[in-house]
Amino acid sequence: MRFNQSDRLKKLPVYLFAEIDKLKSQVKARGVDIISFGIGDPDLPTPEAIVEVLKKESEIAVNQKYPSYEGLLKFRESVSNWYNKRFNVSLDPETEVLSLIGSKEGIGHLPLAFVNPGDVVLIPDPGYPVYRAGTIFAGGIPYIMPLKEENDFLPDFSDIPEDILKKAKLMFLNYPNNPTSAVADRHFFNEVVKFAKKNKIIVAHDFAYSEVYTGEKGNDSFLEANGAKEIGIEFHSLSKTFNMTGFRIGFAAGNEEIINGLGAVKTNLDSGVFQAIQLAGAYGLDNELKAVEDNNKIYKKRRELLVGGLEKLGYKVYKSDATFYVWTHVPKANMTSKEFAVSLLNETGIIVTPGSGFGGYGEGYIRFSLTISENRIKEALVRMGG
Repeated sequence: MRFNQSDRLKKLPVYLFAEIDKLKSQVKARGVDIISFGIGDPDLPTPEAIVEVLKKESEIAVNQKYPSYEGLLKFRESVSNWYNKRFNVSLDPETEVLSLIGSKEGIGHLPLAFVNPGDVVLIPDPGYPVYRAGTIFAGGIPYIMPLKEENDFLPDFSDIPEDILKKAKLMFLNYPNNPTSAVADRHFFNEVVKFAKKNKIIVAHDFAYSEVYTGEKGNDSFLEANGAKEIGIEFHSLSKTFNMTGFRIGFAAGNEEIINGLGAVKTNLDSGVFQAIQLAGAYGLDNELKAVEDNNKIYKKRRELLVGGLEKLGYKVYKSDATFYVWTHVPKANMTSKEFAVSLLNETGIIVTPGSGFGGYGEGYIRFSLTISENRIKEALVRMGG
């Protein structure tokens, strides 16, 4: 018996990382030693103290029951305190913070709360594929905002037609940016707030890489902008901050009405985050900021090593101190990003992510992740001709 998938599912492109995994398995089956610069899953361990809190709290009976939908107040208080210390942003932990099963889940669910069939959602390209997927699942129409290198991968709102703006309900932004590693400052976010207020658009800022930076200055929060909480929310994940990808915990913070809408969707579709994980995350936010500094020192060394090696090989690298990604032009003009990635994997056993997997405007670029050791980076550079 054959079962037809829904039309909305058929509209989705093949999920890029699943396709790369399939090709990786084929090459690995040939006995090739794979070096992967692909998916951004930190190789550094979760801080030991966070793991110990999880172990301890997992043994307590009350934490083994259904959690509250909005998240433990203790976790939301830790989020609020962290925002205050880190960005000087005040949040009411009871009404302006919502726990998530990782930021990806919240981003994917948000359009269901505010987007009706036929509404437009403004989506950055290149960008995280979930922005488009969540829009399609809600029956919305994705409208692409090109991110171009000549504009430091920031969208140009003046290019969006008036008829699109009249239909636009929601806009996704992501800085520091995946995949380009570009950053945005408070001046840009102030302009975003003015634009969103004028056009009555909800802003959803994906801030998953807020704590990953190798320069002297940290990254600015969208919620620092004047009036940001009037029109938007910010998503954060502990996956990158504390190397907790497998824990599946994040949060949304900002406008109370938007938080309520997202919370209503989640109430109907999931049962919250395991309380022991929330308490472990709260401990991290309260106590483990030194671990973030240590991680960034390691990423800095890796970035300098990889960027220096790639430039010697003739790669044109977009310079940034944020995220743990390196965004470069495809070094061979006669190849698409996917063709180059496939060729590199087949010839050297090295996995990179083709820019086209993040949208049409990612074509011509490839993404390297800094989530492998310096020794493996050195080995990769040798294989690539360095």
